[in-house]
Amino acid sequence: MRYLFQGDSITDWYRGNYDDPHATGCGYPRILEAELTAQDGDCEVLNCGISGNRVVDLLARWKKDCLNLKPDVLTIFIGVNDVWHELGSQNGVAPALFEEVYRILLRETFTALPQTRIILMGTFVTHGTATDPEWETFYNEVKIRRDITRKLAEEFHLDFVDLQQVFDEAQEKRPAEHWTIDGVHPTAAGHWLIAREWKKTAAIS
Repeated sequence: MRYLFQGDSITDWYRGNYDDPHATGCGYPRILEAELTAQDGDCEVLNCGISGNRVVDLLARWKKDCLNLKPDVLTIFIGVNDVWHELGSQNGVAPALFEEVYRILLRETFTALPQTRIILMGTFVTHGTATDPEWETFYNEVKIRRDITRKLAEEFHLDFVDLQQVFDEAQEKRPAEHWTIDGVHPTAAGHWLIAREWKKTAAIS
């Protein structure tokens, strides 16, 4: 069984060598690699997350970093930079284009890898130094991308992980800074939350 995680810095999280998908980094893919390989020594966990990526960046490298790798289970976690890059440098991805490109990614995958299981992760934010200066805009725009991701999951009958709900519930027990460094990037505890929810969705004990 080959698992592939695709996304931005949250998935990347210090994996270092972008030419080596076996470099799983220090975040939730590494946590899952430890658990999955402990249970099944023949399984393979790959990470092709790249810091700063938007959905359009995924499209540019999709054949090389996804289709050619032929995963059995593909997880896509993208969306926050499509908002953040707009707020910071006016280089984000508008909702309509986000949906169009995401749909292309999925259709290309269905065509090339019809047996691959796909899990979509809904992006999230908490209060923090990166999000608070424009909190309402940041939160609302992220919600739009998350809702698009959910809609695509429903349309194509894919698994969906609502991480905003997960982090909202976690903040009822501990403050935002326990779960994220800056409102976007998870702490170690935040990465554990993501891994836990992925396991629930993937139905892996």
